Amino acid sequence: MYIIDMDSVLRSIIEIMNRLCIYPKDIQVITGRSDRYGRNLIKKIKDHFSKQQHQVVTVDEFCQYMGLQQEVVAKQLR
Repeated sequence: MYIIDMDSVLRSIIEIMNRLCIYPKDIQVITGRSDRYGRNLIKKIKDHFSKQQHQVVTVDEFCQYMGLQQEVVAKQLR
């Protein structure tokens, strides 16, 4: 069994990721779906997390909603 220090994992993720928010084009690259799918998904995520229209969706929220690992998403966003 491995013991993982979450602080070091989070620091590594932050170093890899150069931004906090995710855009429809990013979702298109990650999922292979259309830009419209990305826009609709962002709306669903905002509803899920009770965000207002002007607020952005973070990569972390996207990963939680989609059930994806942040490390995998971070590699795709480079």
